[in-house]
Amino acid sequence: MSRCRISSLLSKKVLMYPYRLPSCIVITCSLVLMPFFTPSLYAEAGAIVDGAGFTLYELESIQGSDQSVIEKDPVCDRSKRPKILTVDPDEAKPGQHIAIKGENFGTKECFHGVAFSAAGPAKIEYRFVNETTIEATVPDLKPGMSFIDIVAGGGNARSKAFLILAR
Repeated sequence: MSRCRISSLLSKKVLMYPYRLPSCIVITCSLVLMPFFTPSLYAEAGAIVDGAGFTLYELESIQGSDQSVIEKDPVCDRSKRPKILTVDPDEAKPGQHIAIKGENFGTKECFHGVAFSAAGPAKIEYRFVNETTIEATVPDLKPGMSFIDIVAGGGNARSKAFLILAR
């Protein structure tokens, strides 16, 4: 591969033979002008492109649909935002059970989980009772204040401050 350097010798050749351009200038010009003369590299709306979609992320495609799977699939109402009304008791020791009461928690299949803000990403043990009640176990945390978050099909909700007592 040749280098593209403008030296006095090269500039003399270009001046002597103006019809002979250095190869790097020709290549650069062709790369700059190529998008204007080639068809678009982007697919048109609605076009099917191999390698796009789930295969792009190395995930297996669902390969169509099965009516029995569709019938069993839960329908989560995303328009109803969940809301925590009470946490009973409002203070507890690690390992104790609490009841989170509210509205629009959805169905068991649409409910995603419970989190304590002081616990970070730790998995919290909980039991879905119904669409207005969740029972959870207070995780092993340092004494202090924390918020309780629930995540449902319609979004997430945060409780008022919750006091974690010392063991």
